[in-house]
Amino acid sequence: MMAAVHDALAGVDLVCLIRDASAPTGNGDRFVLDLVKQSEKPSILLLNKTDKLKDKRELLKLIEWYSGQNVWRAVVPLSARTGDQLEDFVRELVANLPEAEPIFEEDELTDQPMRVIVAELVREKILQTTGEEIPYVTAVVTERYEEASDELTRIFCAIYVERQSQKSIIIGRGGARLKEIGTKARRDIERLLGHRAYLELFVKVEEDWRNSPRALSEMGIEEK
Repeated sequence: MMAAVHDALAGVDLVCLIRDASAPTGNGDRFVLDLVKQSEKPSILLLNKTDKLKDKRELLKLIEWYSGQNVWRAVVPLSARTGDQLEDFVRELVANLPEAEPIFEEDELTDQPMRVIVAELVREKILQTTGEEIPYVTAVVTERYEEASDELTRIFCAIYVERQSQKSIIIGRGGARLKEIGTKARRDIERLLGHRAYLELFVKVEEDWRNSPRALSEMGIEEK
């Protein structure tokens, strides 16, 4: 997975480093900061969750520390939840991106195929439904995508987790949670497609899949 991160950093014009301003600085924050510095790319620092800060002096200390670690094009404290200073972020983003000819046509919303978008919708519902019960160790792969007719698309998605206990959490008692995930995802998929969709989900346990080249390749995270 880190190879994909390095490849992504090498191919962008601007890096946005976002971190939780309400949490103490940990080893993970320092690790990601080092990646940004090593990339030598223009970068913007986003300090999120300012709405959770009780003492704004903590925010000033954080800005001071990060400012001493890297040269930022901009430092933007913001709250994604409340929308505070999101417009400032967009202005900084546009101001620091190089001008170029459009890569896509005006009516193109994404370069990703529908099977990838479907998988991301399912994963979104997993995170929303399970909350903090499941760490970010789930991956979703669309294994079959069949346009049965103009009015029906059949979709089969595999949900990968690392442990049997995580599988049990996603499935829930009597399959209730998996059904809830599927129902919410299907509604969004049907809204996107403009017609009915049949969505089937099943959960697979793949121990330590994040460090398995074979598993990552099957999931499309690394080149085969």
